[in-house]
Amino acid sequence: MRRVFIVVTAFILMAGSIPANATVFATVHGVVHDPEHRPIAGAIVTLQAVDSAFVITTKTNSEGEFDLRQVPIGIYKLNISATGFATTEQPLTIASGTNPIIHIPLAVAASAQTVVVQGSQSSISSSDSVTPTTLISREDIEQTPGASRTIGMEMITNYVPGAYMTHDMLHMRGGHQTSWLIDGVAIPNTKIASNVGPQIDPKDIDSLETQRGSYSSDVGDRTYGVFNVLPRNGFERDHDGEVLVSAGNLYTGETQVSLGDHSSATAWYASLTGSRADYGLATPVASISHDATNSQSGFVSLIRNQSPKDQLRIDAQYRQDYFQIPYDPNPNDWEQASQYYESFGLRDRQTERDSFIIANWVHTLSPKALFSFAPFYHVNQANYDSPANDKPVATTWHQGSNYIGGQADLHADAGANNFSGGIYTFYQAENDLFGVLVNDGTAASEPNTSAQAGAALVEGYVSDHPRLGKYITLLGGMRFSSLHAGLDESATYPRIGATVEIPRLHWVLRGFYGHFFQPAPLETVSSSALNYAGSLPSGEDTFTPIPSERDEEHQFGIQIPYKGWFLDVATVKNRVNNFLDHSCIGESNACFPIAVDGALVRAWEMTLRSPQLAHIGQFHVTYSNQIAEQRGNIIGGFTCSISTDPACDLGFDYTPVDHDQRNTLNTGLTARLPLHTWFSTNVYYGSGFSNGLADANQGPYNGPYLPVHTTFDASAGHAIGERWKLAVNVVNVTNHRVLLDNSITIGGFHYNDPRLVSAEVRYRFHF
Repeated sequence: MRRVFIVVTAFILMAGSIPANATVFATVHGVVHDPEHRPIAGAIVTLQAVDSAFVITTKTNSEGEFDLRQVPIGIYKLNISATGFATTEQPLTIASGTNPIIHIPLAVAASAQTVVVQGSQSSISSSDSVTPTTLISREDIEQTPGASRTIGMEMITNYVPGAYMTHDMLHMRGGHQTSWLIDGVAIPNTKIASNVGPQIDPKDIDSLETQRGSYSSDVGDRTYGVFNVLPRNGFERDHDGEVLVSAGNLYTGETQVSLGDHSSATAWYASLTGSRADYGLATPVASISHDATNSQSGFVSLIRNQSPKDQLRIDAQYRQDYFQIPYDPNPNDWEQASQYYESFGLRDRQTERDSFIIANWVHTLSPKALFSFAPFYHVNQANYDSPANDKPVATTWHQGSNYIGGQADLHADAGANNFSGGIYTFYQAENDLFGVLVNDGTAASEPNTSAQAGAALVEGYVSDHPRLGKYITLLGGMRFSSLHAGLDESATYPRIGATVEIPRLHWVLRGFYGHFFQPAPLETVSSSALNYAGSLPSGEDTFTPIPSERDEEHQFGIQIPYKGWFLDVATVKNRVNNFLDHSCIGESNACFPIAVDGALVRAWEMTLRSPQLAHIGQFHVTYSNQIAEQRGNIIGGFTCSISTDPACDLGFDYTPVDHDQRNTLNTGLTARLPLHTWFSTNVYYGSGFSNGLADANQGPYNGPYLPVHTTFDASAGHAIGERWKLAVNVVNVTNHRVLLDNSITIGGFHYNDPRLVSAEVRYRFHF
């Protein structure tokens, strides 16, 4: 309780005095001029959201300048009109925390005329951000094959280089510690390997902004990826509701009912979603046995403009997911015979629950200063259970986390400088339960025993984005972290960077150097867990507190826009101390977080997006060449304690981690055809993951890497009037199945998804 009092008191004191950046907003600066580059005063500038009724309108001043403030992330149409000039319309993609400056020439109008500038709607070309960013819209999610599924991750893996699924978990840039934000507020979660699927149902997302490395100091600690969600909010609806029903093979079905409305002061959105299928988790063999899943969730979003200076945002969710754990039904397979992983006869299951409520008050202090305050509460549970007669062991492993805290932000635009600073803090209470019944006689059984722990995190930051003329922007900032958990740790780390825009070409060069402090997962270790680990021949009987991960990142990149085309290339090196991962105790399917001495991730990544081609469609390519390696022994969590065992002295040579994949490629096309019809495809290629069995001579896969794999997905849809939409989705059209991973995480061994076919109907109604 003393720690709780200290953290809450510190938060109350600092929230009123330390500023920070509201990372869901951006500011757009612009200059409107004639063909002779003379400013046009009084031009009407309108920013209209592509998918909703959200709109901001202003006029240019005597210098032809305009400012659009508090613009949420998303895809917009920018319309500029002035007497005597042709009206100009162009797409504009807004990323959080940026301050884009755009120059808009207006042609003299010979007659009524509109000039439409073609561009790639999902591209982000910003001359003042060092962070490689991808923005996925609601339309992208609806049209990308499989992306709108409740447990689907295609909205990320199909568009973000270096992102892929292995052992049922999303990995980016060699790791799986990622942060989910909603309306710019981080949803606290220190867990590793406990939950499956996205934090928020894709059908409740309006825009998803994905950042990968090179974060400014206002963005938190989970280095490998940040997902900033702008939820559905009611601006696209006027007393409207929607019913979505889908059904497919493997007895797959999803239903969602959503309602929304908006007025001049308020917008709200609410949904209820249910789904089920006979295929949920990746299977240990190509066949599917004991793999049913179901999910239920409710989501609410509210925006209230209480006054011209005060806005209140509330986001809340309750979600529950149930998974049967698949197994290998053939008792004679090589895995069973070699006892590498015996899953025959298992009937395990996992139940996950996740709920949060976040309130965000945004206050405009002045035309150039913004303050926000966001308290939050988050509950996360992952309960793994086995029937009592499972062999070799029947496992009970329940994890329950409660987080309470808040975020306070202030942003000030001082002309050439954009200052920000703030605080983020939470207290975590963990209550876990562990027990095993050893049914093959190899060790003593351990009764279900609970354990509790608490942790507190307080972080603050300061940041500045000074502009040096038109073409150079600098980034400078510090982030301060203090963690009180299994170990008391602190860090004060810099993040610096720069962007340089090449005149006329508008190419943007960027560079970044920074350090990150990733708080260690809060681990509870009961006497039963210690006793069971100590009984194993591997000698996992020593528990060492887990140190927090510390990362040093170097990143360089270039953005090249050309006539609506957009190319982004980045190269990154992340040197890690205390690399956070997870490891299962024996074959209990109880996976605990661990820390490995070190790791090194090196990659170069490419994104290419086209404009609208022949007014029909766009295509994109994302590619990553990545090497993810680790070195040394496990230094935190359950560690190896038998001094004579070679496995306890791994040395300091770098070796690939089990989710290292050297080459990952996605390419997709979305065509908008006549008669309100669209067609979308995606091709995924992976060069194969490291399997860790190169020297074990076990089974058919004893090389350094698992097989190369390529899959093809497709979807098509048609709108009937204003109310009906029909769609068909096919994931893995050819049903090409390969073994992706042979770790024992959640069921052990993992084949890729089978062919998944579904038909979807959406009906919009008025209430």
